Amino acid sequence: MNEIIRPDIPLEEDAQNLSLRPKYLNEFLGQTMVKENLAVCIQAARSRREAMDHLFLIGPPGLGKTTLAQITAQELGAEFKVTSAPALEKPKDLAGILSTISEGTVFFIDEIHRLKPAIEEMLYIAMEDYELDWIIGQGAAARTVRIPIPRFTLVGATTKAGMVSSPLISRFGIVQRFSFYSPEELAAIIKRSAAILEVQVEEDAALLMAGCSRGTPRVANRVLRRIRDFAQVLGTSGTGSIITRKIAELGLQRLEIDSLGLERYDREILLSIIQNFGGGPVGAETLAISIGESMDTLEDYYEPYLIQCGLLQRTPRGRMVTDKAYKHLGVQGRHHADERLLF
Repeated sequence: MNEIIRPDIPLEEDAQNLSLRPKYLNEFLGQTMVKENLAVCIQAARSRREAMDHLFLIGPPGLGKTTLAQITAQELGAEFKVTSAPALEKPKDLAGILSTISEGTVFFIDEIHRLKPAIEEMLYIAMEDYELDWIIGQGAAARTVRIPIPRFTLVGATTKAGMVSSPLISRFGIVQRFSFYSPEELAAIIKRSAAILEVQVEEDAALLMAGCSRGTPRVANRVLRRIRDFAQVLGTSGTGSIITRKIAELGLQRLEIDSLGLERYDREILLSIIQNFGGGPVGAETLAISIGESMDTLEDYYEPYLIQCGLLQRTPRGRMVTDKAYKHLGVQGRHHADERLLF
């Protein structure tokens, strides 16, 4: 169940539903400021008939960074190449890609904060001078030559902007930060996706699913597909192809996703702090060990949404649950929870 609401885990099902992704800016819902700013940059680059400046996208997983990179290439009428930083193990891997691009190519690097220093240094020159530094020969006979490459647009995406080096960030001319989506924006995305999937969804059911989607379109689409299954199998006669609020409530209960979009693991994190550490404060490393999860996953995925919901606080002494968390979990004071609220 964990994989349904974790936007950082790509599923095979997502690859089978690429049709849900918008292909043009006017189809991309939400992130209004990012979209409007990017539209100006794209239009200016097209009018000058040159490659757009390099674009840096910052934000949690599942908010549409990859989709927006693809849309940028589509709107520019340019070739789109994609890779991730962990896949670039040696400078020759980057050189192999950049030596085959065409003029104006949009080159997308996901998880750019994980680039190795040697590759990052090669990328600096490519971004600024549109050249590759390459070493020919070995030992005393070795020499460096610069190979020109076509002008291109690098789109770098990261969930950890603080881990990207200042020299790399400074080479991006356009920096855009993504924020979590509102329930209304997610409801609009759910209705658009439902139309593509040829399933009807009632307005209040769409809003209910949107409120349980952690502010993330990728999660919203996964929830929609699962609730579609419940509607198809458990829907009453005549409404099997319609997602009603009743079906949505039933499906979310069965999936153990509550009214704030928390799943079992989120609630276990909060309960662990309450039951094992008196509500906090507790250090991130200690908390990660207590729940059997890596500290990176705790800090990068679970904590941001719990903090955004006002259920968890980061303090100089460690993590603490809030009064809102006690109320949401049905915990009296700092004692054991008898019930976990769903709906």
